[in-house]
Amino acid sequence: MLTESGDIADIGVTMTELLADGTLIERAKKALAAGTTIPATEAAIEAPVPRPPKALAIGLNYRDHAEESGQPIPQRPVVFAKMPTCIVGPDHPIYIPRVSRAVDWEAELCFVIGKTARYVKADDADEYIAGYCIGNDVSVRDWQFHSPTWMMGKSFDTHGPIGPWLVTPDEVDVGNLDVRLWVNGELKQGSNTDQLIFGIGEIVEYLSAGFTLEPGDVVFTGTPAGVGGARKPP
Repeated sequence: MLTESGDIADIGVTMTELLADGTLIERAKKALAAGTTIPATEAAIEAPVPRPPKALAIGLNYRDHAEESGQPIPQRPVVFAKMPTCIVGPDHPIYIPRVSRAVDWEAELCFVIGKTARYVKADDADEYIAGYCIGNDVSVRDWQFHSPTWMMGKSFDTHGPIGPWLVTPDEVDVGNLDVRLWVNGELKQGSNTDQLIFGIGEIVEYLSAGFTLEPGDVVFTGTPAGVGGARKPP
């Protein structure tokens, strides 16, 4: 975390608190100007938001993924929850659970809420987003389909790595971002956010119509084609 002087230090303030009080960007700029530099190789890179208030996700939100899954294009966002305890940093090990070996990958664009959002219109969504990062909606396929909510198969510990960076909205064109995932050096997923069925604004409008989005909430926006479960054989 960042001290008032811009130095990097543990001051007991969480990322969620920094987002809520609006000081994150200011403190980050101070750190860049006057803070201590630490080589990335000597740092443990944690999740941008280590314990988000809510971790939400959108299913079947890429046209190519809906097609490979044999599912119709959804008429509205398919929303499910991931437990916040699944969130880990980008280099943290992903554990294979004791109860299943049907573990699958899902590379996704994620966004983090920067201020309280309720009844937000799609065109105004950017005002409520602190930044974007990449995530992996790791899925335990057999447990995912224990119930229609999918939650159990999406929430195992360590099954929500995000990061390493939180990129501010002015730095990216979220409608034209490549989304790729490799397994053991082999490209498994390669698509673009232009395949999204529901864009970021539509997702924020839909979610905030039902409940309040809070600073630090993380939303996984869906995965493109190429998941392991859709392959022949899986």
